[in-house]
Amino acid sequence: MKGVILAGGLGTRLYPLTHATNKHLLPIYNKPMVYYPIQTLVNAGITDVMIVASGPHAGHFLRVLKNGKELGLTHLEYAFQEKPDGGISDALSLAENFADNDSITVILGDNTTDADISEPVKHFQRGAQVFVKKVPDPKRFGVVRFDEADPSKVVEIIEKPANPPSNYAVTGLYIYDNRVFDFIRQCTPSARGELEITDVNNFYVKEGSLSWAELNGYWQDAGTFDTLLQANMYWANKQNPGFIESFNKGL
Repeated sequence: MKGVILAGGLGTRLYPLTHATNKHLLPIYNKPMVYYPIQTLVNAGITDVMIVASGPHAGHFLRVLKNGKELGLTHLEYAFQEKPDGGISDALSLAENFADNDSITVILGDNTTDADISEPVKHFQRGAQVFVKKVPDPKRFGVVRFDEADPSKVVEIIEKPANPPSNYAVTGLYIYDNRVFDFIRQCTPSARGELEITDVNNFYVKEGSLSWAELNGYWQDAGTFDTLLQANMYWANKQNPGFIESFNKGL
């Protein structure tokens, strides 16, 4: 299976930091942010990867990642999203030729997790699988509504709901079969003017082929100042046990 890392957008929520470089190259402790989703894929046995970038700093990825060999990748490709505000599905559509009619694992470039997804990747056959996590602020995410009679089934995924039906957010980590690109072509822009990945997921929901799994371990969407800081603190402490305790003592 191949992997796709979506690292587009302008990162406006992180201005002025992202005036200098792409959001996904900002530091998370001692590594650029994009190293973490790359490691998630490599740990799952996926070493053939495409990175989709956009905006004025897209070229910075080449200088940082080079050909990916130092990070455990056997093959690394890049694609450029012409419209950085086109949405996740628009970015993913650029990976169709790269996927070459095979299934793909997709992860957003600002997702940092130490969860092991190797078993779901290994056993995936058809449809789509989304990885979810219980969060305190579900209004920021696509949120899962479960079947009340059978909580193992997803009835709908709602994008940034005003009244979330659950606290389970879709994390930005997905596995899709090769039909995902056909579903993207059926999407129309949302009120935000974007092609939403939630709409793609709901195509799979409607045909009954979407499954879900809860991420076991740490996960953070490092797309805001607060979550960027939280991710830095977690990974600093994980790689340097006792860091947070020492940090707090110094305050």
